[in-house]
Amino acid sequence: MSRILSRVHAAYARIEAVGRPEIWIGLRPREEVEAEARTLDERLTRGERLPLAGRLLAVKGNIDVAGLPTTAGCPAYAYEPAVDAPVVARLRAAGALVLGTTNLDQFATGLVGTRSPYGAVRNAHDPARVSGGSSSGSAVAVALGIVDLALGTDTAGSGRVPAAFNGIVGLKPTRGLVPTEGVVPACSSIDCVTVFARTLPEAERALAHMTSPSARPLPALPARAPGPWRIAVPPLAQLGELDEGWAEAYEAAVSQVRTAGAEIRTLDLTPFTEAAAMLYEGAFVAERYTAVGAFVDKLLAEGGEGLDPTVAGIITRARDIPAHRLYTDTERLTALRTRALAELADADALLLPTAPGHPTLAEVTADPLGANARLGRFTNSTNLFDLAAAAVPAGEVNGLPFGVMLVGPAFTDERLATIASLLQPQARVAVVGAHLTGQPLNPQLLSLGAVFDRTTTTAPLYRLHALHTTPAKPGLVHVGEGGAQIEAEVWRLPAEALGRLLTALPRPMTLGSVQLSDGSRVPGFLCEPGALKEAQDITEYGGWRAYLNGR
Repeated sequence: MSRILSRVHAAYARIEAVGRPEIWIGLRPREEVEAEARTLDERLTRGERLPLAGRLLAVKGNIDVAGLPTTAGCPAYAYEPAVDAPVVARLRAAGALVLGTTNLDQFATGLVGTRSPYGAVRNAHDPARVSGGSSSGSAVAVALGIVDLALGTDTAGSGRVPAAFNGIVGLKPTRGLVPTEGVVPACSSIDCVTVFARTLPEAERALAHMTSPSARPLPALPARAPGPWRIAVPPLAQLGELDEGWAEAYEAAVSQVRTAGAEIRTLDLTPFTEAAAMLYEGAFVAERYTAVGAFVDKLLAEGGEGLDPTVAGIITRARDIPAHRLYTDTERLTALRTRALAELADADALLLPTAPGHPTLAEVTADPLGANARLGRFTNSTNLFDLAAAAVPAGEVNGLPFGVMLVGPAFTDERLATIASLLQPQARVAVVGAHLTGQPLNPQLLSLGAVFDRTTTTAPLYRLHALHTTPAKPGLVHVGEGGAQIEAEVWRLPAEALGRLLTALPRPMTLGSVQLSDGSRVPGFLCEPGALKEAQDITEYGGWRAYLNGR
């Protein structure tokens, strides 16, 4: 049995084992997915390049998937799309296999995952708690290991809050980078399609296939000088009331990025939280009525079967907001955005808890509007301000996932992912030549988020040679007896970035284990012995910099 077919069989077995029918609105027949898996195998055999071959994909139920009804969480709204939404088509073209469409807060209106006639989607780790919405089913399908990737949407935080509550990664790209055609709108001017995955590299890989840079011209971003990442954080008091243990978990995340070499700067969070309150309390909610209001009115007149009462109330109340209030709120939002961007001006990203707490299903039932409003405190302003965001796990509190998000200006998506990787497992690498501080290839390390750790020397087991390369670089070779100590720098970088560095490494350089003078071993740059035939032995200088200064 092929790897892809095995993965499909495992997914359907997992669906049965977890017993979470509320995840799905439309699940494709197993035989249909198996047939598609065999077709993918044939295409790979023919030599086609399918970088996502066999990755299983779940799609939020407000995004078109040909062959499955698009419901947006409302049975009466359902229609049969003739084609996939572009974002689905792109992932399929790269080899992803769609398993089905997932449950959501109806019409993508909510951050709780309970506002659906298809049932409340329970949290992947604690069924008594909410999964987070509106992209609830997509997040839980990833967290439970049923699928590898899932699509969500994010207007107020729906691609980030579910990620935090379920211990996975959620990337919310810059508005316009990912097409929203074939997506039932919530607020079409600020909607984004997002991606969930269990790891940051997997989410980044999928997002790369989803994006359309030409859809929104890339502005000339200010050049960033090499150096430590500059991370903005608010005073703890500005975060407001957090669940027990969450302030400590957030401070631990701040300490982790500081330990990784980032500079921490203080930021006034006020313009962000004031704008967040405007998304539902101000005139901007009227755009939700524009999207589906006429349909909701009609269905209510017919009895309202299948409508979530909380969602229906939000949408119908938006109908009567006076036009002058929209102009007033737009003017206020512009002023708040100016203040927010000024606060971010000298920082690469803002680090925040993704949400202030994780409510139970019972708490949301008791106060559906209040509980939901609280969850959007940190996420609601992101799209209003035209910012990008990445939500990543940052440990646990009382046995449940805790997540943080990094927020930055539009088009800094890659930067945010790189900074987010500082919260992931770290690796070390030893360099002895062109990657040393101030040398020509050092920017490669900096671009991967590497942070200087210390200057040291190798154990007296190596010889150094000047290679005939451009740019000039040395070759370090392990010889054992007859070797010498060679100056080295140790850098810390995200573990996944070390793999990227290895992939880009040109011959005759290799990455191997280098023993340092203290007896420890770290990955480091070595050289293939065959490249040394005409290379000058420069071991006597004790290091590359000494050789450059003394030759």
